[in-house]
Amino acid sequence: MPSVKDSDLVVQKYVSDICCSPTTMAFVGNDILVLEKSSGEVHIIRDGVFQGTPVLKENVTSYDDQGMLGIDVVGKKVYLYFTESSHPEGPVICNCVYSYDWDGQNLVNKTLVKAMPHFEYFHIGGIMTTDLNGSTYLVVGDNGRFEDNKGGVLANNVTGVPDDTGVIVRLVPPGPYYAIGIRNSFGLTVDPVTGKLWETENGPDYGDEVNLVNPNFNSGWGIVAGQANATQLAEIPRYQNYVYHDPQFTWQKPVAPTAISFVASEKFPSYKDSVLVGDCNNGNLYKFELNQNRDGFVFNSPQLQGNIVRTGDSMDEIMFGNGFGCVTDIKVGPDGLVYIVSLSDGVIYRLVPTKYVDPLQTIGNFQYLIYIIPFVGGALAIFYFKRSKKKFTTQNKTT
Repeated sequence: MPSVKDSDLVVQKYVSDICCSPTTMAFVGNDILVLEKSSGEVHIIRDGVFQGTPVLKENVTSYDDQGMLGIDVVGKKVYLYFTESSHPEGPVICNCVYSYDWDGQNLVNKTLVKAMPHFEYFHIGGIMTTDLNGSTYLVVGDNGRFEDNKGGVLANNVTGVPDDTGVIVRLVPPGPYYAIGIRNSFGLTVDPVTGKLWETENGPDYGDEVNLVNPNFNSGWGIVAGQANATQLAEIPRYQNYVYHDPQFTWQKPVAPTAISFVASEKFPSYKDSVLVGDCNNGNLYKFELNQNRDGFVFNSPQLQGNIVRTGDSMDEIMFGNGFGCVTDIKVGPDGLVYIVSLSDGVIYRLVPTKYVDPLQTIGNFQYLIYIIPFVGGALAIFYFKRSKKKFTTQNKTT
């Protein structure tokens, strides 16, 4: 079971046994829509119960980074990003963004928003977020173009044409590239105070990043991963008005950072200036503290004050939790609690302050309350059981 450093928080296994590699989630009212990477299905979770019948199923190919990948909800409009195919695991049509209407039971009225190109089966991104003005953004990796030596100006080459790879693009309303030079990302979010975008980025075998993404940001790939030296800075060509900036934080040794989330919740008052980041390599949660301007982080450890953790340096200051498997999403729910998707565990975990933990817990179809009765030389725990009102369903299994 995962754990966190904060003794005032409890980690709960909110929903388990999600069949086909859950990637991302979004809240519709008090319910959760969760995506399954390999099945192409979208399922709903109501009152903590995973509903077995999908609210949508699309044909996807799921090899490597491909599959049902990203979701964002704006009102009753739901945006999905997935690797569309003609039939399950069939040839790729495109990396597509579609919009749907949520009717309370199903996703309907499928409408193409943007068809992104498909070059390779990796670094295709897919995380979406909506800013405080209602604009929706999508992050897309280099789609293997750099590895193919075909990356164009968006990958900081002097020549080549823009090809919608290695970018953050504004989807709704349509707009120019918000950022370029991005290698591979699994995390994109908005600071609820400043409205600024933040992104996580995976380097090759070094240089994982957390970035503040201002308009016309250049992340530096394929010249830079991590912090740039003087030689690299000189090599970055000037493409239009995009400007390079070093990351707000860098891991020298890869951890594969994924989800990133601000904890804007009255139930977590001491976390209002904190940023949570998950990783896929180690199952860790990291907690960063924002500076006064909310444009960078502050550290007490001398080893981290250069905004980098080098191989062998201690990460104790930023280590917040472990045991979460491959984290792929972190979001604050309408109840003010923090929800964490683990792709490898097939679980959605939940962080709950101890003062909000219901003493009436649930096991299977029964709820129990523990009474501790003291006696001379010890204590006797008596469990009071009653049948739960929750209805449990069996999810569809794929073979």
